[in-house]
Amino acid sequence: MLETVPDPRSRRGRRYRLGPLLALSLIAVHGGATSLAQITRVITGCDPTLRARAGLPGTARLAASTLGRLLSRLDGDAFDSATCAYLATRTVAPPEAGTNRLTRRPAITGLAVDGKTLRGSRISDGTVTHLLAATRHDTQVVAAQAQIVAESNEILAFAPLLSDLDLTNSVVTADALHTQQEHARQIVAAGGHYLFIVKGNQPTLHRRLKALPWREAFLNDRTDERGHGRREIRRMKICMVRPGLSFPHAVQAIQVKRRRTDHKTGKTTIVTIYAIASLPPGLATHAHIATLIRSHWNVEALHHIRDVTYREDASKVRTGAAPRVTGGALLCPDEDKPV
Repeated sequence: MLETVPDPRSRRGRRYRLGPLLALSLIAVHGGATSLAQITRVITGCDPTLRARAGLPGTARLAASTLGRLLSRLDGDAFDSATCAYLATRTVAPPEAGTNRLTRRPAITGLAVDGKTLRGSRISDGTVTHLLAATRHDTQVVAAQAQIVAESNEILAFAPLLSDLDLTNSVVTADALHTQQEHARQIVAAGGHYLFIVKGNQPTLHRRLKALPWREAFLNDRTDERGHGRREIRRMKICMVRPGLSFPHAVQAIQVKRRRTDHKTGKTTIVTIYAIASLPPGLATHAHIATLIRSHWNVEALHHIRDVTYREDASKVRTGAAPRVTGGALLCPDEDKPV
């Protein structure tokens, strides 16, 4: 699959095939390499049998500067498409993602859209590489990834990110930044559903959600968890959306009250979160909706693994597409997943 990435080099003087170079570079990054010099040393120090199996026979004589120029000139979109396609073929969803017993339809799966900054890619003018990714809730695999264009933002990158994905039986979850009407229309037109958090950046919608009759609404789901030195109680209520809410394809409004008590300090904090969803009643159970809301933030755990375990923020690769390409090795870093 890596051979499908367009090779930016001239045919003349090309010594090594692109696919093997990329494959061995990803192995180096998974092994902890955070600079072009370290990646080059890993490739040249590989067992000759491994290099031959990867398609790089003979003695590898690589210069870090040459490898850096190659990686910086790669088509980042094509590289992400190749790696995401590979992960899609190698990752098995958990058994509970089968069929909804009530509706006899395939169970819906969550797809979290969230951004990530590669802090180690900062250059002299302060510019850093920022990525927007769509990650499956159940397998934590990145289904699509795109780089935010300089002087742009995540909102403009949302539509292109999802344009090539099959959203059938999927629920796209996103934070308040992406609670946009055009995003909602795109997702539903593609056959999917959305579940968006609503905050102050949509003041009219947020005000109307707060004004719904939550006191009279039934309690739909409650969880009580203890761990990490605290106790957290979550209470979720759902209201059917009224016509005056004025958000495309909105069907259900959701209120989540989170009460957290720190056992060490004894301090209790209560936070109320509002969300809006296009899910019709019966398509997902109340417990499943509560899980979708919580699972969206699991993508932060994936970011933590990339930043801390694999030291992505410590990477010194900064030029062109190189930071994005070396980060492509970490799209599914969980060792427990079949990759």
